[in-house]
Amino acid sequence: MFLAINEIKHSKLRYALVIGVMFLISYLVFFLSGLAYGLAQENRMAVDKWKATDIFLSEKANDSLNMSMIDSDIASQVKAKEKAVLAQTAGIIYDANNENKKNNVSFFGINSNEFLNPNVIEGRDFKNKGEVVADISFKNQYDYKLGDKIKLATNNEVLTIVGFTDNAKFNISPVLYTSLETFQQIRYGSNSNFQPKTTYNAIVTRGKISQQPKGLQKLSISKFIDKLPGYSAQVLTFGFMIGFLVVIAAVVIGIFIYVLTMQKIAIFGVMKAQGISSRFISKSVIAQTFILAFSGVLIGLLATLGSALILPEAVPFQTNLLFFGVITLLMIVVAIVGALFSVRAIVKIDPLKAIG
Repeated sequence: MFLAINEIKHSKLRYALVIGVMFLISYLVFFLSGLAYGLAQENRMAVDKWKATDIFLSEKANDSLNMSMIDSDIASQVKAKEKAVLAQTAGIIYDANNENKKNNVSFFGINSNEFLNPNVIEGRDFKNKGEVVADISFKNQYDYKLGDKIKLATNNEVLTIVGFTDNAKFNISPVLYTSLETFQQIRYGSNSNFQPKTTYNAIVTRGKISQQPKGLQKLSISKFIDKLPGYSAQVLTFGFMIGFLVVIAAVVIGIFIYVLTMQKIAIFGVMKAQGISSRFISKSVIAQTFILAFSGVLIGLLATLGSALILPEAVPFQTNLLFFGVITLLMIVVAIVGALFSVRAIVKIDPLKAIG
């Protein structure tokens, strides 16, 4: 180890360049990982918030929550340890005082006495018709306050924000929770003469299911999340990008170490002639690679965490220390594997030929 450290101290600029390259690659990997994780979470946060085990959709819905329609009579036949009904629709709302302030949202119509009712971190739960509980991003990102009036772009129905909850986004849109009565008003309008029979988009359950009526399809929550539009494709795309970047990082540092090793063949030849074993020299190269990779990755990680503090609220960036820890370990291990080519070259050095 002392040989590796002394050599780095002797050629500071040369090894600083290696650390710099490793830093840039690791920073890119961590930043993309944070974006990928953030986007994935914003697709599924509201679903994770349910802490449910299964969800029932209509058989003909093709695993789509939006396309599922379940009659209330059928919904009542589902028997489980805990059960909650859910009506969902996407919508566009705007500030009642500023029509240019528009946002895409997802409405969740629920019963307040069931487990889908969210925790309220500010304000209160919805009680009266026309009241909603909004995701906290409405306050932090869009500058809404308790008591603000919002209108629907489709039918100009007026809603009032009475509370805020956290971690409530679905398909990247913030969620507005409201009663089933208000949800009917949102979907059909309060002035409409059309009074449809109450229907739900899904039945969400916790625990053991004792009765499942015909016409419904049961999905585990994990499978339901995988079926969310674009979710799997997004996760796979970012996963491949991050994987390739990790491999590129290994190749880059491997090439750097190999070139540096080739430049020192004569020195290694002299060391071998003095009786220093190939194993000792190889350990020094691996230790050197570890120091360079660890330093570059650590700086990249710290830079990423620092960047997360100054990113605007609109950027879907989230940190997961466990996730970052795995990436850190993977990049260091892969970099060391890349350095094994240099070890192979060291073992093959003939002292007589190297000295000349």
